[in-house]
Amino acid sequence: MSTLTEAAPAQETAPVAVELTYREAINAALEDEMSSDPTVVLLGEDVDADGGVFKTNIGLPEKFPGRVLATPICENGFMGVALGMSITGMRPVVEIMFADFLPTAGDAIVNQLPKYRYMSGGQFTVPVTVRISSGGGGRFGTQHSATAESWYMAQPGMRIVTASSPQAAYELLRAAIRNNDPVLFYEHKVLYARKGLVQRGVISDVGTARVLREGTDVTIVATLLMVEKSLAAAEALAADGISAEVIDLRWIRPLDHASVEASVRKTGRLVIAEEQWHEGGWGATLISKLAQTRIPWKASPTAVSLPHDLLIPYSPTLEDEMIPSAEKIAAAARTAVGR
Repeated sequence: MSTLTEAAPAQETAPVAVELTYREAINAALEDEMSSDPTVVLLGEDVDADGGVFKTNIGLPEKFPGRVLATPICENGFMGVALGMSITGMRPVVEIMFADFLPTAGDAIVNQLPKYRYMSGGQFTVPVTVRISSGGGGRFGTQHSATAESWYMAQPGMRIVTASSPQAAYELLRAAIRNNDPVLFYEHKVLYARKGLVQRGVISDVGTARVLREGTDVTIVATLLMVEKSLAAAEALAADGISAEVIDLRWIRPLDHASVEASVRKTGRLVIAEEQWHEGGWGATLISKLAQTRIPWKASPTAVSLPHDLLIPYSPTLEDEMIPSAEKIAAAARTAVGR
């Protein structure tokens, strides 16, 4: 049966910091894992064509001949192939071009990957990592702009992780590939060109959120692109004398509500920043879990998310208005503290 207690080692070798873009950090993680483990393979649509659709795979087909495999346009089919690979000793990494395409592999994701270990009585593990390009802001329209990080969080046996920066992308992807359970690994399209220092060799632990900025007045919890916007909001709030603590949730399943609870017990206020609809998402789940504790709230929790029951538009002006901004996150925090 799948467990949620396994953790990757903190680091492999003494890390050296180098400046990489988010896409380069993903490429570095793939290269390092493929170098250290010959059972790791990459497969998906156009993964070997000119560095892949989002240029995350540059150089990998040449460095690892026969281990970067282009597939037909059939997500449920090659997700099933990945399952077969995993139970016969390989560690496949599957690339899904857009998060919106995940439902086309719905049977494999819901009925196969997270259940196979349990149904085999623990005889097999299913170390499949599914890399997913997600998020709006790229003018791809409503069928290619979902983040979708909460779509499968109710599935036992599945892990879900979100990467908000180059360093997070590198260390979280390596942890995902090394995990013996299936992992949905969410990347954000708008972040691919972002630069940051990356310590190669670092491998994240599993299921732990990260406090990126400490504060005392309000807690802001975010994922993916919303982490960057939450940090910008915290800067604006500081100018008004409001101290905001910013938490990058990182893992959606398992959900690190304990770290958030510790922060909210200090601040008494919570703002959720998510690029998805709040209903049925990780933000609503997190608030529900916190409601079951005896936190001395100073204000009701609030969420800054996509507007209820509206689809993401193609129009740049409308898309920008719909996606939560740093200004909207800061405004919610000011309301929470009564400013």
